[in-house]
Amino acid sequence: MRKEKNAARKTALYGILIALAMVMSFVETLIPIPLPVPGVKIGLANLVTIAGLYLVGIPGTICVTVLRVMLIGFTFGNPYSMIYGLSGSFLSLFVMALAKRYRLFSHVGISILGGVFHNIGQMIFASVIVQTMGVFVYLPTLLTAGCIAGAVIGILGGIMTERLTNFTKNLK
Repeated sequence: MRKEKNAARKTALYGILIALAMVMSFVETLIPIPLPVPGVKIGLANLVTIAGLYLVGIPGTICVTVLRVMLIGFTFGNPYSMIYGLSGSFLSLFVMALAKRYRLFSHVGISILGGVFHNIGQMIFASVIVQTMGVFVYLPTLLTAGCIAGAVIGILGGIMTERLTNFTKNLK
């Protein structure tokens, strides 16, 4: 009985994380960013990635991230946006997981790494697709945006993690 109850809690937590990511992605589509550089986003759905690393661990966060990118792509994007999203997400999640595992940074530092490496992953993928290194002209702006957004997301992700941790403790 206890094992089934824990499985149900875990499934509910995964559902909460995926639902939060969907809501955050929708909210992000409503926020205009007045920059002429393609790909600059706040990354609100990455709140879920930060919280997931601390709440469900690395394997669980990989699962949530893949589902999040796929569902967001089907809902708000297209197959190309899913591929670009996955390329950035895999690299950023790999770097964030390493930083968390070895306790190199706080939520904020891990989130900044995620924002930066998400943009690097997408730029690498874009350069392969369009077969030119010219896309890297956007990299300085994207790295700056990744640092700023990553810091904000890291702060909010720490708060979200704390609140969801308390929430999951109260489910017992």
